[in-house]
Amino acid sequence: MQAEIEKLYDQNPKPPRMADFDLFRSFVTALNLGQARAAEPCATSASGWRVNTWVKKGVLVGFRIGAIVDMSIDRHRQPWFDKATYPVKQFDGTEGVRIVPGGSSIRDGCYIGKGVTCMPPMYINTASWVGDGTMIDSHALVGSCAQVGNHCHVSAASQLGGVLEPIGAMPVIIEDNVLIGGNCGVYEGTVVKRGAVLGTGTILNRSTPVYDLVREKIYVASDDEPLVIPEDAVVVPGSRPIGKGPGKAWGLSLYTPVIVKYRDDKTGSKIQLEDLLR
Repeated sequence: MQAEIEKLYDQNPKPPRMADFDLFRSFVTALNLGQARAAEPCATSASGWRVNTWVKKGVLVGFRIGAIVDMSIDRHRQPWFDKATYPVKQFDGTEGVRIVPGGSSIRDGCYIGKGVTCMPPMYINTASWVGDGTMIDSHALVGSCAQVGNHCHVSAASQLGGVLEPIGAMPVIIEDNVLIGGNCGVYEGTVVKRGAVLGTGTILNRSTPVYDLVREKIYVASDDEPLVIPEDAVVVPGSRPIGKGPGKAWGLSLYTPVIVKYRDDKTGSKIQLEDLLR
């Protein structure tokens, strides 16, 4: 399938052929089953992950060949128009997934593990991957190609940015057992390692360094590698003073995330309370 998708992406036939639609439908099935992933673990990379560019190409093929169609349940009260290649994902109740009534949407072409809980209204975009037992809370977003591990909690109003283009860019990665507090934002291919905790309002991206008060280190993204938050790190919003120019004279500070501790038994007991919601 990889070779066929890459060939179709490069050829970009106009109009698309019936065989192209058949290939794309097989590709979407592989996404839904978790057999194709936009990124996957890689023991040899510094971040522990690698990008599967052919999967991103397949997603873009779907946007190219899909025509805009009416997807409205009630066109007069709430019109919906989108690409025919990306309808909502279908469930039949046997998956063990809770989609609580109230306006949530999950796009076709993403893997949703067993026991996932979706609190309304939340949105999961295509080519994302959400592991077993994870909760996506109200007003939360899992962007296109984002990878979320098992037994995570993406709290209310948090955003996991989608990174579909450029093709080779790492999507946002949230590993197993991560707690993301309310109103957090994880963007630009940041990797949050297993067991980490993001305090309410924490923003992570490629441009902002993260200061580790425990290990006395500063974590930054490079041209080749994304920002990586260590395992079990507890990250909260912080600030650092501007050291020169008008900013210093005016007493201004810049936002920066700060690692204040690493997860311990006390932190774990607080997080276990989340199991009561599942």
